[in-house]
Amino acid sequence: MDKQTFLFLGAVSVVSVMAALSGLNSDQVLSLTILSIIIGGAIFFWKYRVAYAFIGVSGLLAFGLIDIPHLIEFAGLDIILFLVSMMIIIGFLEERGFFEYLIGKIIHHVGPDGKKLTVVMMLMAALFAALVDEVTSILFMTAAMFHLIGRYKLNPIPFVIMIVFATNIGSSATVVGNPVGVIIALKAELTFIDFLRWATPISFLALILTILICMRYFAEDIKKLDNCIKGSDLKANKKEEAGEKETDGGTEEEVSHDYVEAKILISKRDLKICWSLFLGTIFSLTMHSFIEKILDLEKNSMLLGVAMIAAGLALMIEQDRARELVEKRVDWWTLTFFLLLFASVGTLAFVGTTEVIADWLLSLSGKNELLLFLIFMIIACLLSALIDNVLAVATLAPIIYALSAEGVDVFPFWWGMLFAGTFFGNLTMIGSTANIVAIGMVERRKMGHITFKDWVKPGVLVSIPTILLAIFLIYIQIPIMPEW
Repeated sequence: MDKQTFLFLGAVSVVSVMAALSGLNSDQVLSLTILSIIIGGAIFFWKYRVAYAFIGVSGLLAFGLIDIPHLIEFAGLDIILFLVSMMIIIGFLEERGFFEYLIGKIIHHVGPDGKKLTVVMMLMAALFAALVDEVTSILFMTAAMFHLIGRYKLNPIPFVIMIVFATNIGSSATVVGNPVGVIIALKAELTFIDFLRWATPISFLALILTILICMRYFAEDIKKLDNCIKGSDLKANKKEEAGEKETDGGTEEEVSHDYVEAKILISKRDLKICWSLFLGTIFSLTMHSFIEKILDLEKNSMLLGVAMIAAGLALMIEQDRARELVEKRVDWWTLTFFLLLFASVGTLAFVGTTEVIADWLLSLSGKNELLLFLIFMIIACLLSALIDNVLAVATLAPIIYALSAEGVDVFPFWWGMLFAGTFFGNLTMIGSTANIVAIGMVERRKMGHITFKDWVKPGVLVSIPTILLAIFLIYIQIPIMPEW
């Protein structure tokens, strides 16, 4: 038996024994055991996570721990459809080089300053995460950072870690920045405007704090970059090559700058289409609650509706390549896992486990809502760091429902869970999808190997101060928060 299998079986056994000793009935113990098999399979055997999810859900059905109507109800089809739509939109923009174009334009105007470039790259990573999603942000910003660092043959790992930190922080700012935000928005019926009001200011302040910490912790690496840039031929670095070429789609604009060694070609026609789709989608998502009021629709109907309309327009523009866009740009593997995970987590509510956990939390806190909130945040932070933030949020959302049924005002809990998932996802290498994607890019390009030690020290220095800042800012706003 290898180490991974031993740890997996040990973790499942511990969950099962603890559930039995806590006084849960047989159905509740079995449901927690099967759920731990699904989550444990995802943690210890990541490549086979969908297989574990299929087997786990079939086990829940076989033992009567969930039925088909509730499985469909808990599967989160609204979340899945929203993510499918956004993946189509982002894939459409990516294939036209829209994001590379924006990155190239912005970085070119920064100038030959290592510290300023690092700060701007972190700000851009956070902004892209907020406006599109964390995976898109990390893909393009990490690639841009590779170009920049590779030119001077510096160690890319500190800079990749900084980009990941900024991406995770920025992903909390809007509903579209992270699957965690999508889950919370649709489960809690929160609007894009709600995120702008309650999440964006905290995310921005946490980003500033993160940048300050990174500038101090990685000062030596940033200084090396600055010295390399200033020691190179500044005239060559400042050159911008721009030309026009006639193509079938119109005139092509070439953006070139030595700081990232990139040349991006995008036709003016495609650029106009991309800007229209990008800005139109973001604006419409922002205004979705107003559209719903005008049309007298259910809350968040147009949060999903706007994303689907924009995706439909992208597919119409693609015409003959529409099927290829859906097949290649939608991450069906991950979405299948999410769907099965959400369905399996529903067993906790179906067999009454969430009510038991809610009662336990209330008893532990002495029904003191501040203490309850702090205990919940500790659990949410630890789960996010140890089992991936999406898994953590999917697991904890039913518990918030159960707490609400007990009369607890859970509005602050939704925002606390958002920041626990995104901010504390910075603590470990597996805390967030962005972390895993960035590590994979470093290894695939053979640019180094990120160790646990490389990550966890700056991870602690960033995640703990930012989550404490978030908790404090949520706490002082509780008196003005609406009831949920």
